[in-house]
Amino acid sequence: MPWKRMIAYTAGQVNGELLEDVEYLREENRILKGQIDKTGKRILLSDEERISLAVKGRALGKRLAENISIVSPETLLMWHRKLVDRKFDYSERRKKRGQEPLPEKVRKLVVEIATENPCRGCNRIVGAMKNLGHRISDTTIGKILRENGISPSPERTRGTSWARFIKSHKDVMWATDFFSEEVWSPFGLVTVYVLFFIQLSTRKVVLGGVTRHPNATWIEQVARNVTGYDGELNGAKYLIHDRDSKYTDRFDFIFKGAGCKAVKLPAKSPNLNAYAERFCRSIKESCLQRLILFGEKSLHHAVKEFIAHYNTERNHQGMGNELLFPDERARDKTGKIVKDERLGGLLNYYYRKAG
Repeated sequence: MPWKRMIAYTAGQVNGELLEDVEYLREENRILKGQIDKTGKRILLSDEERISLAVKGRALGKRLAENISIVSPETLLMWHRKLVDRKFDYSERRKKRGQEPLPEKVRKLVVEIATENPCRGCNRIVGAMKNLGHRISDTTIGKILRENGISPSPERTRGTSWARFIKSHKDVMWATDFFSEEVWSPFGLVTVYVLFFIQLSTRKVVLGGVTRHPNATWIEQVARNVTGYDGELNGAKYLIHDRDSKYTDRFDFIFKGAGCKAVKLPAKSPNLNAYAERFCRSIKESCLQRLILFGEKSLHHAVKEFIAHYNTERNHQGMGNELLFPDERARDKTGKIVKDERLGGLLNYYYRKAG
């Protein structure tokens, strides 16, 4: 029948075209594989590509060996077996075992507590975290500390830094320092030295003395004056100072006899005596650099006036912008505004005077 011949002819023509397409793709794959083999590099396939080849290759059956070119038949069949195994392993339905990882903010809190409290071991940190609503084992605490390079409590205690030592003893600690100023004398400019003490917790400043010759005898007498029965530093527990040679061993011994331990700061570390350094800057910028001083007595008077202004009349930003030790003038808040002057109006204090 004519229509059967037409169908057979059409099918034969389609099969012939498909055969030609397949032959061309085989030859193209052979050439491309040859180019890849020359470079010596492996063909890296993604999981999706492997799955696609495994599914298509499984359908070929025995013809797989004739058509495959980039991998061996055994490899393709192995991919197919893994695909089947993955379908039936139900791994996505399984519940994960073990504890959930700790939130980052909780880990940071553990590190913060350990850093700020070097004497606390893992068990005490567990207690502190429990108080904050976090139940963590001491094993987990130890792991977090190790991951952040934090040593156990005994080692952290032995490795306490100077900055931490000063901070923890601030309430019973004083600092001392020298600064120098050039003043005029009958023989020209001479250098005069000023020794002062500052309490770290309150910023209260005490004048030790002013001299052109800060020798051992003079500084040791200053130590006796400030640690005596009526001395401003009577009751202090620690005194920090730098390694200036003017601070003699006898100076430290006098303070030790008064129950105050003199502590020498590490070399080249002015930042550890920051309050004293800041006072030196304040007195020079606000007072001494604006005056022409004649003789040692004029310097002594200027320093004494500035310290009185500093302690009772000057608001301190580092102390909540409040007066350190306000006197009775600061009590009235409704009277007439009055101005008190020091050093000819260089230092002024405004307050209300009761009518």
